[in-house]
Amino acid sequence: MKIKVVLLILTFWLPTMAQQTEFHIIPKPNQIEIFNGFFEIHKNTQIVASEATLETAKQFQSFIFNRYHLKLAIGNTQQKNKNNIVLKLANNLAKEAYQLSITKNQILITGGSLTGIFYGFQTIQQFLLQQQTIELPIKLPVLKIEDAPKFGWRAYMLDESRYFHGKDFVKLILDEMALLKMNIFHWHLTDDAGWRIEIKKYPKLTEIGATRADSEIETWGSGKTSGKPHSGYYTQEEIKEIVAYAAAKHITIVPEFEMPGHSSAAIAAYPWLGTLGKKIEVPVKFGRHYDNYDVTKPKVQQFIKDVLNELFELFPSEVIHIGGDEVGYKVWEEAEHVQKYMKEKGLKTPADLQIYFTNNISKFIESKGRRMMGWNEIMGKNIHKGFEEKKHDKEAETSLAQNVVVHFWKGNLELATEAAEKGYGIVNSLHSNTYLDYSYKSISLQKAYNFNPIPEGLEEKYHKNIYGLGCQMWSEWTPTNNEVAYQTFPRIAAFAEVGWTNTTAKNFETFKQALKLLQQHWKNKGINYANKL
Repeated sequence: MKIKVVLLILTFWLPTMAQQTEFHIIPKPNQIEIFNGFFEIHKNTQIVASEATLETAKQFQSFIFNRYHLKLAIGNTQQKNKNNIVLKLANNLAKEAYQLSITKNQILITGGSLTGIFYGFQTIQQFLLQQQTIELPIKLPVLKIEDAPKFGWRAYMLDESRYFHGKDFVKLILDEMALLKMNIFHWHLTDDAGWRIEIKKYPKLTEIGATRADSEIETWGSGKTSGKPHSGYYTQEEIKEIVAYAAAKHITIVPEFEMPGHSSAAIAAYPWLGTLGKKIEVPVKFGRHYDNYDVTKPKVQQFIKDVLNELFELFPSEVIHIGGDEVGYKVWEEAEHVQKYMKEKGLKTPADLQIYFTNNISKFIESKGRRMMGWNEIMGKNIHKGFEEKKHDKEAETSLAQNVVVHFWKGNLELATEAAEKGYGIVNSLHSNTYLDYSYKSISLQKAYNFNPIPEGLEEKYHKNIYGLGCQMWSEWTPTNNEVAYQTFPRIAAFAEVGWTNTTAKNFETFKQALKLLQQHWKNKGINYANKL
């Protein structure tokens, strides 16, 4: 008897001791068929891999050994009388697409690239991690999956400027991202509150900029502080280690180097970077601080390029994030030398100056074979009508350079449509739907799950310009890793399914059933998830 299930949750009824247990996978596969019978992994099972797929085979082998204390052989040809787990590349599949075929005698994972094969492995791994008992032989149901992501950009952002979280926690996040088939780790490493990455040419960035004397606590303007200093940064060797760790899980790390605003930590280290040229401390209070990089000075422009050059060496990502948000223009408006520079360049407003600077940085980044990304203020639109310091800002007449990825966090459909019509790539991280620092009352699990990166009303011809989504973990009020985990889990799973699963295949009720099993895995790993269903 054949049971066919298309575009439904990956659901299995597998005997575990005396009971039957229901299984689900997040993100939900887009197409699946389930049949009678099981494939059994035992001591005679062999993983069949080519030279190209050997590393993925070793990952599979390692997972089985660590969980079941069973070491599977790896070979390059199928052998008779052995159950085979075959890893195969196929040119006819998209890069991240995979097909998983399980019969009684074989598991075949076919991928459009090693990434696709890895995702097929993650489907099996999540299935096995959700079992309550660990026993041999390992049983997997006979099935067929054809799957591929809806969006190519499925990101989680960790803010480490406000609080340094450390490489062990970053690796834990990367592990869970991989299990959920998320592919971009957006790493917010510089801001007003701290500089978290070693730059060899400018050692004071970490000697001074990585430490603040105290920290505001509880909420904005509370008037309370922790009463103790906070510091921490990553050496370049640690960065390389984490980048390699992520790459093995087919996750690209996109670093964010904030400019020209949110730069207080750098200016504290090197006062000549600021427009005022005054010595400052790394701020204790969180929020917006308004001495910007003095983008009129060749020395400051060279500093930014020097830092970028070291980032290029550390991060192979095609995309480099330059921030660009919440730039207060008052300091530029009141500086005579900046006003003179603007007049010489024919720049009418500070917003034009920011775009002029940003375009030059974009050209530099592009000359190195990379691509610039920034928060959507880089388009020169005033999206902060409620900010006192922004009420009178005029919008720019200068056009943003092409080949830029615009990262939307605030604004409306009109702005997104304008960016799409102009051909910009868009990542949608609308703050009211994707900011993980917001409470569960503000962004519930269901609200996260229902988020659609394609703005309602956007013409279909522009949908291709919506690359995907990011969910952002800003950490002003989450100083500990447990607090970050609580805000992240389980909503990260909802965003993973938003990024992967076709809208027509999604179902919040079945997602919640799958989440119950995934939460057990998080509990086993000691992850402090919020029990929000």
